[in-house]
Amino acid sequence: MKTNIFSKTLQCLLAGILLSSASFAAGNPPAEKFIKQGVWRGVFTISETQVPFNFEVKGKDAEHAVFTLLNGTRRDNFHVKRIGSDSLFIKMNTYDAALVAKINDDGTISGEYRSLVPGFRGNSLPFTAEYGKKYRFVEPGKDIPPTANLTGKWELKVYSKEQVPNKIALLKQNGNKLTGVIMQVTGDSRELEGTVQGNEFELSGFTGPSPKIYKGHINDDGTISGEIAAGIYDNTKFDGVKDDKAELPDPYKLTYLKEGYKKLDFTFPDLTGKPVSLSDDKYKGKVVIIEVVGTWCPNCTDQTVFLSPWFNKNKDRGVEAIAIGFEQKDSLKYAQYTLGKLRDKYNIQYDILFGGLADKKIVSQKLPALNKFVAFPTTIIIDRKGDVREIYTGYTGTVTGKYYQDYEKKFNKLLDELIAEPAPAIAAIPNQDNNNNK
Repeated sequence: MKTNIFSKTLQCLLAGILLSSASFAAGNPPAEKFIKQGVWRGVFTISETQVPFNFEVKGKDAEHAVFTLLNGTRRDNFHVKRIGSDSLFIKMNTYDAALVAKINDDGTISGEYRSLVPGFRGNSLPFTAEYGKKYRFVEPGKDIPPTANLTGKWELKVYSKEQVPNKIALLKQNGNKLTGVIMQVTGDSRELEGTVQGNEFELSGFTGPSPKIYKGHINDDGTISGEIAAGIYDNTKFDGVKDDKAELPDPYKLTYLKEGYKKLDFTFPDLTGKPVSLSDDKYKGKVVIIEVVGTWCPNCTDQTVFLSPWFNKNKDRGVEAIAIGFEQKDSLKYAQYTLGKLRDKYNIQYDILFGGLADKKIVSQKLPALNKFVAFPTTIIIDRKGDVREIYTGYTGTVTGKYYQDYEKKFNKLLDELIAEPAPAIAAIPNQDNNNNK
């Protein structure tokens, strides 16, 4: 969905700042409005769909306030910056987007979730928020008894313009309260929170990237059907069947090297513009972890949250790591900003390279040894001989429970085995003087 809300909001903000400046020049500085500390309920509007979310504000004043998004047990913190006397700017950390909001006279907040990516700054979602409302979907005392319990594993068939694999929903219901996570080949939805009312259910999530909502109907035969709305994208329909044996395609088999290839090779600039190749001396005889990521991708961030502390703990064991970032703008200067933010936020001590524009076809072109590129993130593990030993598509975060635990266990087992392997002997370089004497 593209709107002109951005331009209208910007005009309003500029007008407000000009009026405030005029008032200050006249000797009447505007009174600052402060956002109330405590829990809030916000509502995005995606097309005609209402997407509720909850957040908490803590801090004595706007400049030192912490804005925390609440999703089940998950907490994501952001810094609040004041714009003028009555407006706020909340950057979504490493995601190039922000909440821009005005504190109204009645204490409510209104504004928009705005893309900050050059060329996409007209993309936005309006929202409003009210203080003191801790519920998400239904006011206390107005719940309708649920007709079924959705706890369990569900296979979701999604109807999209592009043919996509089914999704898996892991749901937990306690009375009317519904929580869960949706998994797909690219990763997971992060923790969702919602409700079951009669034979209708809703789940929403907002952690910094675009908000999303799953809403549906419990059918008489026990199946479910509904639709998904996410960010600025069109709604998609889905049907679901409870199936404890449902599984996604094997993430270890989706991406692999083409026949005849054992190795991966590339050259990309680092954030200073210096070309870096996998064949550089730094990586020879080392186990190397390659992660193909983008700062716009929430599952990539979760993968980075996993890999960065692991690497910092294990970097002296003969292992290196490289992040290849594909960003929303094909510009090294822009990537220096976005990937630099990612580096600083998560204390990344391995090399970060810029691969180009965030497009699967472009990744495939720039990494031609791969049969195809399926998803951001993708993790490639290379042994001391330079051979590719494993490629993992997507990322399953901690909210997926056993799926995350299995991934972590297998990752550590393989890395321990590869690190324990002896480094290959490096052929001696012939002495130049001896060569000249021949």
